[in-house]
Amino acid sequence: MFRWLTAGESHGRALVAICDGVPSGVRITTADLAAALARRRAGYGRGARMTFEQDQVELTGGVRHGSTLGGPVAIRIANTEWPKWEAVMSADPVDPGQLEGMARNAPLTRPRPGHADLAGMQKFGHTDARPVLERASARETAARVALGEVARQLLRQVLGVEILSHVVAIGQIKAPDSTMPGPDDKAAIDADPVRCADPATSQAMVAEIDTAKKEGDTLGGVVEVLAFGLPPGLGSFTHWDRRLDARLAGALMSIQAIKGVEVGDGFTTATRRGSQAHDEIEATENGVARRTNRAGGIEGGMSTGEPLRVRAAMKPISTVPRALDTIDTSTGEPAKAINQRSDATAVPAAGVVAEAMVALVLAEAAVEKFGGDSVEEMRRNAESYLKALVIS
Repeated sequence: MFRWLTAGESHGRALVAICDGVPSGVRITTADLAAALARRRAGYGRGARMTFEQDQVELTGGVRHGSTLGGPVAIRIANTEWPKWEAVMSADPVDPGQLEGMARNAPLTRPRPGHADLAGMQKFGHTDARPVLERASARETAARVALGEVARQLLRQVLGVEILSHVVAIGQIKAPDSTMPGPDDKAAIDADPVRCADPATSQAMVAEIDTAKKEGDTLGGVVEVLAFGLPPGLGSFTHWDRRLDARLAGALMSIQAIKGVEVGDGFTTATRRGSQAHDEIEATENGVARRTNRAGGIEGGMSTGEPLRVRAAMKPISTVPRALDTIDTSTGEPAKAINQRSDATAVPAAGVVAEAMVALVLAEAAVEKFGGDSVEEMRRNAESYLKALVIS
């Protein structure tokens, strides 16, 4: 059973994450987690917050001398800004006199359209948006990225799977449909300011971000995640909640600001006739293969052995610098929404978070399929399965 949880608030003392079901022998270090978190903070269009809110990550359980032990893996990501927020976000009661006049403690009563603020206040009975936005914040994805790195290493070391992402659209600027990077392109994509695999499109995206920023606006976009080296048969058609595409869609939709997911050609395939929509099967020197990959590596809720390809659409950041109309919940009067951050776009970072979510889902499916308490046992089980395939 592979399962995980995160806890913590955006301006709290730390984010914490725990993952159970990780087999022993997965090689992972604090440096691996730090590198993954650095990728999440990068990308053209991010605000100053990414420079002063550093991620101080530590492995606090389940790992010894760079190798998992078989027990739950625990991770803590400290908030370097905590001293500024210690009184406001203290878990224990604070003397009201200490909080009086403190700007950070002022009630946030102007909920932002497009955010969790208003519905969260209504749901939990808060008169202040602070308790909502602290947990709803995309800062929580730092914990997911850290856990995703553990899952990525598990998949790489057991199955040889490689996962990467790239930005295919920001605002109205889109990369050519033929753009599909491979595992060797990961470093080049990360070096690109918007993590786009097409240089010409990248330049246009940067210009689009500059324009939006000057106009006090924000941009959304689309990211694509690719996984290479998956065996056929992860997931199952037997129940709705075991279908791999359904699990990936749910995981990606759980990322803050993601509003749409497609597998393979997804919505484009819906416009095609059946004769042009499906991936025909043929025998090759390397075994059975599909001539195309319009299905994105999943058929009937199971991996096919072709590269996995999923896309996630991110809406523009909800906090618009020029401030959208709302109401002040304390008076009911019209007001301008509160402004908590200054990113013009976070689409490049969304790709990194999406990688983590895909890795976590695939790791869960791999543990289900191949079992085993150690990397070596899982690897033997996987090799035995592949050798015994009735059709290969």
